[in-house]
Amino acid sequence: MKTTFAFAAVAAFVAVSAPAQAENLVFSSWGGTTQDAQKAAWASPFTEKTGVTVVQDGPTDYGKLKAMVEAGQVSWDVVDVEGDYAAQAGKNGQLEKLDFSVIDKSKLDPRFVTDYSVGSFYYSFVIGCNADAVSACPKTWADLFDTAKFPGKRTFYKWSAPGVIEAALLADGVPADKLYPLDLDRAFKKLDTIKSDIIWWSGGAQSQQLLASAEAPFGSVWNGRMTALAATGIKVETSWEQNITAADALVVPKGSPNAEAAMKFIALATSAEPQAALAKATGYAPINLDSAKLMDPETAKTLPDQQTASQVNADMNYWAENRDAIGEKWYAWQAK
Repeated sequence: MKTTFAFAAVAAFVAVSAPAQAENLVFSSWGGTTQDAQKAAWASPFTEKTGVTVVQDGPTDYGKLKAMVEAGQVSWDVVDVEGDYAAQAGKNGQLEKLDFSVIDKSKLDPRFVTDYSVGSFYYSFVIGCNADAVSACPKTWADLFDTAKFPGKRTFYKWSAPGVIEAALLADGVPADKLYPLDLDRAFKKLDTIKSDIIWWSGGAQSQQLLASAEAPFGSVWNGRMTALAATGIKVETSWEQNITAADALVVPKGSPNAEAAMKFIALATSAEPQAALAKATGYAPINLDSAKLMDPETAKTLPDQQTASQVNADMNYWAENRDAIGEKWYAWQAK
């Protein structure tokens, strides 16, 4: 059903055609249900339209991508990466400039467009809770850091990326419009108060399992994982209070052997109906500005772009400029 929906858009997307020399195109993403949805909404229709086979690979690994580019042996053509990484890698010469004569950026959310990347989808870090497992669910970041009021294990994203540091500062009373530059010492001091109660998740599927099993009945998770968890029949509560937005991006590694086909794949993937199909399947927001009107209103209202009352936009440019320095301090703190 998802493939059929996406293919309807592709039938009208006459600008997409594969270069004669390209028989395969390799797409790397993060695996799990999100990559399954990307395959159904984007890859399968692209193959049906162009005859180019889209080979799925992953999970995305920044060290591997960098090594490919430096060795001149690039085997990935389109890669789903985090938005701050895309900004940094573009500046560092690791990505091809995108061809906006092929990709129509006029229809895309400008927050997620650079010379080297366009948004894949955008998501929010929300406070997720298995309501079947606890007597009360945390509603705010301050609640999530309150082990007296909400005892037990809680889960947070393991890697150095937007989300956790911002949540710690918000929990400590920093106003949303004063988050940047990030006060890392203050954030780590706040995180120290719950460090022994944190179970780190390294991928979306793990965060979902931690909540489902109640090993960590609440935590900071991607909103789409709460959508997936609710679909299993578990009673969940999602708090959108000060939800923290970030985005994935689509990039083409420097030296991709199929860069021309990669641009056309990205053009399709970011067009309105394939973006709407992905949003419907994942619970993540589309980055095409025309997608929302193609979606069922009941589905559309559950997406991050409809949860703006107290929404906090993570600063991707700040993270791109400071990614390495933050990462060094983050992993040193985790190892203590």
